[in-house]
Amino acid sequence: MRHRRTDVIDRAIVVLDEQGLDEWSMRRLAADLGVQPSALYHHFSGKDELMAAVADELLRRGRRPAEIVTWESELRLVSVELRDAMRSHRDAAELIAAVHTRGVGAQEPLRRMAGALQRAGADDELARVGASTLLHFVFAHVSDDDRDFALGLDIVLDGLTARLVR
Repeated sequence: MRHRRTDVIDRAIVVLDEQGLDEWSMRRLAADLGVQPSALYHHFSGKDELMAAVADELLRRGRRPAEIVTWESELRLVSVELRDAMRSHRDAAELIAAVHTRGVGAQEPLRRMAGALQRAGADDELARVGASTLLHFVFAHVSDDDRDFALGLDIVLDGLTARLVR
């Protein structure tokens, strides 16, 4: 049976939940799909590309329809969506952070954050560094309880607001 790229990604998420990232492999995924490992290379050049596709799918699934009123509300929304995606499946936080760090996937939240800051009037440097700071706050505090996360997010956003009004 021939599988579509989306079928492979969906099954990879199931395997991630069942086995965790340490046990996640192209061979294991192929066995779960009932194909030879070489069949996966029709869709992905290797494990890094598959990991990136899974991370991007988890982020896509975490998107929420929302009316964005301000740059701050957009940053808050992107941060919460990212955190929720990182908490949505076993080892999803590690997967998303890893592919982002390698530059092979999970780049959309950073682009959205930088775009919101630019629309708020930030120059390129502040948009780049501010978005990176906010992204890394989320990465570092993904497992905080909701109240602590919200307070920390407020503190980071207050700092960005202060920089924008200078």
